[in-house]
Amino acid sequence: MIGEAERRDRLRLTRTEGVGPVAWRELVGRYGSAGRALGALPDLARRGGRPGPLKVCSSADAQREIDAGRALGATLLTAGEAAFPPLLAEIDPPPPVLWARGHVDLLARPCVAIVGARIASAAGQRFARALAADLGQAGYVVVSGLARGVDGAAHEGALASGTAAVLAGGVDDIYPPEHAGLYDRVVSQGCIVSENAVGRRATARDFPRRNRIISGLSLGVVVVEAEQRSGSLITARLAAEQGREVFAVPGSPLDPRAKGPNELIRQGAALCEGVDDVLRVLADLHRAREPQLELFTPMGEEDAALNAAADRLRERAYALLSPTPVPRDEIVRALGEPAPGVLAALVELSLAGRAELLSGGLVARMD
Repeated sequence: MIGEAERRDRLRLTRTEGVGPVAWRELVGRYGSAGRALGALPDLARRGGRPGPLKVCSSADAQREIDAGRALGATLLTAGEAAFPPLLAEIDPPPPVLWARGHVDLLARPCVAIVGARIASAAGQRFARALAADLGQAGYVVVSGLARGVDGAAHEGALASGTAAVLAGGVDDIYPPEHAGLYDRVVSQGCIVSENAVGRRATARDFPRRNRIISGLSLGVVVVEAEQRSGSLITARLAAEQGREVFAVPGSPLDPRAKGPNELIRQGAALCEGVDDVLRVLADLHRAREPQLELFTPMGEEDAALNAAADRLRERAYALLSPTPVPRDEIVRALGEPAPGVLAALVELSLAGRAELLSGGLVARMD
């Protein structure tokens, strides 16, 4: 259980320039609290080689966001809290904060995502709506992205049993606008979720990040219709990387919207012709989860020792980086040094804008 001050500090750290989900987790783990991490940020950025001051989110700005969320009746969840969705806490890395509006308790229940084409066929929408209703009757919360086509149909099918809509903008950013009525019904009967600030409007780069939350909340992802360049295939790829099940609904080779699901089946996705195909696979899942709070247990090394290690390793680590992302473990192996010191050096480089810590355990050079 964390206090309001620490929750506000976690939001501040999330909204601070140069602090992505990976750096956030490493910083809170190293210092034991977001408040102590915030105090250390200016020195860490300077040590990493940042030429100017780091723009740290102020307490006042964080409080304004909290007040705006509360005015909507939304709840702020931070990674490591008991109320944070347990499956989402497993991904690498989880989003540091989530805004949730509606029935937040749904996020703790087992979830299945249904995604697909925005310009979906009538048959595809009918299938998504029926599958969502059947999954709801079987006890699953249906997750999707509130988009046109398959997403909207999936939410409609699961309204009676519980559905969660993950937004690319803020929790109040209704997109597309014609789904305003559906949005209101999801707030009333389900849950709206976003990692972005209240009031933020979605940009193109927000949608892939949104997709990782859709898959991260879910035990499995069902792709109903998707052309070969569809964002739904990004969601399926993220699900596979996160160790989640991927299901695909087969379709006619004459329909371009069937190319994505058919290719997923060729690559090993489970074929889905109805709810029984999904339930059969999910019944075999047995997931052992670590307590979420262990994500933020201090590393156990003295701060001075980590600073000394970072000083010794920083430029050597930087020299190993390139614009092409590589696993952080490879940097650790190449340096032949303990991981905590290498990670401390990489965090400093990321705060200085010289490196980017990416999901999936990757890191890339920024300049």
